[in-house]
Amino acid sequence: MGVCRDGAENRLEEWGKLKMIQVEHLTKTFRVAKRRAGFRSAFRALWSRQYEEIRALDDISFTIRDGEMVGYMGPNGAGKSSTIKVLSGILTPEGGTCRVNGRIPWKERKEHVKHIGVVFGQRSQLWWDVPVMDSFFLLKDIYSVPDAVFRETCTELTELLSLEEILKTPARQLSLGQRMRCEIAASLLHRPDILFLDEPTIGLDAVSKLAVREFIKKLNHEHKTTVILTTHDMQDIEALASRIILIGKGRVLMDGTLSDVRACAKDAGASLDEMAAALYRAYEV
Repeated sequence: MGVCRDGAENRLEEWGKLKMIQVEHLTKTFRVAKRRAGFRSAFRALWSRQYEEIRALDDISFTIRDGEMVGYMGPNGAGKSSTIKVLSGILTPEGGTCRVNGRIPWKERKEHVKHIGVVFGQRSQLWWDVPVMDSFFLLKDIYSVPDAVFRETCTELTELLSLEEILKTPARQLSLGQRMRCEIAASLLHRPDILFLDEPTIGLDAVSKLAVREFIKKLNHEHKTTVILTTHDMQDIEALASRIILIGKGRVLMDGTLSDVRACAKDAGASLDEMAAALYRAYEV
């Protein structure tokens, strides 16, 4: 395992001065109620509850440059979504700090959210019972997007994500693939500098996955948007991420490239999923 770690050491020294995101020693703990199954245990829990503390983030540190595309990967419960929620200002950590574009997300949230876009694969920012375009207009007002900028951005996103036929359809009537394309468009209407993607291709068919991947690559290439992608789909990582950060049990275990993952897997013929599984075993997560 030491060889895997060595390949990622001192990368920050090679990056220069462009630092979009700086994370230093973040910690976040959740207090979770625990009880045994059964009616008696449920009844006792009304008066006496037992709690367990879960360390979601345990001294996390990394730096991400302007315009970089980073794959943030790890098994379930590793701390990926908790990190994204801290970076987007949703959660406040107990320790450590981070700066995104020079701002501390949870302290300067109103100004911070003007410059980020967030897509949670299992959450929606579209209003369920109204046409997608109405949701876009509401988001325009929320972010105070000028009319000319909104028209230009909406036209571009509609064309690139093939949304023409579904903008007048309520979100509840869309397929999962259609909804995810609309979610991505909604997160970009205010032209953010940073895009957080948490499982953006979950449940999508092959055609929709390819369309989303191509759009993200085009977005990064043409607008230099910084992209942080959390996913269990190694094909997403291979297609999009030039850099991979592996997190497990709330700690950063590896910071490198797909080549570093292959080196740790020690099996040139292994599939991407097999390599990820080998990596998790190597770090005991």
